[in-house]
Amino acid sequence: MTTRLPAAVLWDMDGTLVDTERYWMAAEEELVESFGGRWTHEDALGLVGSGLWESARVFQAAGVDLDADTIVARLTARVQEQLAEHGVPWRPGARELLEALRLASVPTALVTMSVRSMADDVVRAIPFDAFDVIVTGDSVGNAKPHPEPYLAAADALGVDVRDCVAIEDSPAGLTSAWSAGAVTIGVPNFISLDEAPAHVLWPTLADKSVADVAALLEAREASA
Repeated sequence: MTTRLPAAVLWDMDGTLVDTERYWMAAEEELVESFGGRWTHEDALGLVGSGLWESARVFQAAGVDLDADTIVARLTARVQEQLAEHGVPWRPGARELLEALRLASVPTALVTMSVRSMADDVVRAIPFDAFDVIVTGDSVGNAKPHPEPYLAAADALGVDVRDCVAIEDSPAGLTSAWSAGAVTIGVPNFISLDEAPAHVLWPTLADKSVADVAALLEAREASA
């Protein structure tokens, strides 16, 4: 029997598709220190997967005397500078799996809490038509861990989110996708996902195939 393909695969960006979390952490540290504050690695880990405007309130509490929109703009610009300087650092196996899904005609969406200009920079670096839909932090009213970003992606694709698979690297992202109803794959990067709502944890996407992704949807249906 042929395994049924997902209606779509929904991808997180930072830390899942591309290894840009370290760029964000460097930008955050520079921002807080420019106002005389101190920003630790543990502080940065606490914001992984969070929405930018929600994070802005944390930076304001840490002494950054700027409005939220300015904080988001400064952080985004600094990360974009690092992308321009160092290039796009892909997570192992991510680009290969994404391309395999496209070749198998599986619809895909990028679901990121970065702003659209940042997402566009990353998408432009992909040497094939990668996504049918892009949902960004400045296009939704509620950031991850709220389910809205993943529900919006499924709606834009015209598919049932329960027939979709989402790939994430953070508890906030997995909570968003799980609450929306998608099958969730957790791929740990900077933080543990042991307590996060994932249907499966994969140490890496390297050597993962379209069939591996499709089998997860089938397994959930079989256990229902």
